[in-house]
Amino acid sequence: MTMAVLNNKQFALTTFLVIMLLLLATVLAAATVVQKNETSNPSSEETEMMKNQSSNSSMEARIREIEALNNNAVQDPEEIVSLVEMSMRNNTERRKLGYFSCGTGNPIDDCWRCDPNWHRNRKRLANCGIGFGRNAVGGRDGRFYVVTDSRDDDPVNPRPGTLRHAVIQTAPLWIVFKRDMVIQLKQELIMNSFKTIDARGVNVHIANGACLTLQFITNVIIHGLHIHDCKPTGNALVRSSPSHYGWRSMADGDAISIFGSSHIWIDHNSLSNCADGLVDAVMGSTAITISNNHFAHHNEVMLLGHSDSYVRDKMMQVTIAYNHFGKGLIQRMPRCRHGYFHVVNNDYTHWEMYAIGGSANPTINSQGNRYLAPVNPFAKEVTKRVNTDSSKWHGWNWRSEGDLLLNGAYFTPSGAGASASYARASSLGAKSSTMVASMTANAGVLSCRRGRQC
Repeated sequence: MTMAVLNNKQFALTTFLVIMLLLLATVLAAATVVQKNETSNPSSEETEMMKNQSSNSSMEARIREIEALNNNAVQDPEEIVSLVEMSMRNNTERRKLGYFSCGTGNPIDDCWRCDPNWHRNRKRLANCGIGFGRNAVGGRDGRFYVVTDSRDDDPVNPRPGTLRHAVIQTAPLWIVFKRDMVIQLKQELIMNSFKTIDARGVNVHIANGACLTLQFITNVIIHGLHIHDCKPTGNALVRSSPSHYGWRSMADGDAISIFGSSHIWIDHNSLSNCADGLVDAVMGSTAITISNNHFAHHNEVMLLGHSDSYVRDKMMQVTIAYNHFGKGLIQRMPRCRHGYFHVVNNDYTHWEMYAIGGSANPTINSQGNRYLAPVNPFAKEVTKRVNTDSSKWHGWNWRSEGDLLLNGAYFTPSGAGASASYARASSLGAKSSTMVASMTANAGVLSCRRGRQC
């Protein structure tokens, strides 16, 4: 009797192992089919449908085979059924994490926003950069710093727990915020290298005072801030590191001022209504990406290049991608000097004077943008050569490629189309202008909540 029971148990165990091997082979086979199909044409809905039908048919046949064995293999047939269902569910859930489950075609967002555990994987953002600023790692290799105090009482001796205390540290830091807050800065927030300001999951405003200064530093990521109503400040002492503070002259009142700095990425911020520019990059700054931002209610939006005589800016390379230039804007989106500028897949819905301007022979590569001209019949032109005779700007390399020009908008190209020049003003592959609406639909600060796709 004991031997018979043992044999039955051995038979059941052996059969169970065989069934599990069959299940594993089925899942691996289905994964192989998914991988091959996605490699050949990951964006084809027809291919995806055929793949699912084939995989489902194969899985159903396996389940029928397993169910035929279940009654003799184990005492509880539901045990194997539950295993099969769990295997199918896990396989399906893994596939839902793919690019196309929540993708918009925006390569930055599709890199991290599909993950419901983004808040546990915050530093993954640093690997999602594109364009000339794609190598900006920010504080990826440092510790987290949690801002708990919104005050800025003393720019020379900032309190621990404040944003100013965080950004002046010499070590790399990934700076996050404990809660929603409005930070009114008394003086410029002078940042140090290798910092990320990451406001995802909370509502952080820097407003009604001084704003951000990046001076002679490198590797900075600024993500998820509302920056508005910035005012001129200065003629005061301000700390720039734990060991140094100094006298600062008057600042212009830019939202973000980039001065002699490199490897900078400004992503998913909402900027408006400041005293001077919203983003200015001057004095030899380069390797910059300005992406996924929402700009509104401002006159001179973006200045890239210090002056016509400052030839060091000839090395400047800036990518402007997936931004929405919205209501109440007048000019400089951007206004460029000397360098190489890739303006790609942005949505221009408002300007009163012009969208893109320049002087001092910059190379401007406009690709896949949507330009919606204003009603004003005298402001239909996208481009403006600032204070320059046509005999001089005739040779500048400015081109429009694949742009969508609406409501009478027109782009005035120039130059012979020198391949070497445009190669230096190319930083990523442009997508069709018909995709601009979906790629820029979430420009500006995102509403991210923990445990949910952002």
